[in-house]
Amino acid sequence: MKRDKIIYWVTTGLLTLSLALAGCSYLVSQKAAEAFIHLGFPGYFLKELGVAKIICALVLILPLVRATLKGWAYTGAFIVFVSAIIAHLSIDSTKTALQPLFALCLCILSVFFHQRINPDPFRSGNL
Repeated sequence: MKRDKIIYWVTTGLLTLSLALAGCSYLVSQKAAEAFIHLGFPGYFLKELGVAKIICALVLILPLVRATLKGWAYTGAFIVFVSAIIAHLSIDSTKTALQPLFALCLCILSVFFHQRINPDPFRSGNL
């Protein structure tokens, strides 16, 4: 159980750091704006996604947030990472898709270990 908690907090910490840094970068970096335009996305989407990533990072890292809300945050992050991989593979090379692929792996590991250390009482029948 202790090993599971350590793995959960390490993967969740790295995931939220990735989300928060990307979100801040999307809000202030001209290079990020140019990359989004290169991928074919409109400029306003960059700001929306930046704010969403910061909110997602906060929801995932704060321990007092309910599991239901964390589940929605994980779902959103999963969709964003899969979409980023597809966009990068469609427009650029495989090399540019490695960062979202790494983040997707962190997301999957974080979800897996979150469910191991916080079992859902409705699924197990332990009400």
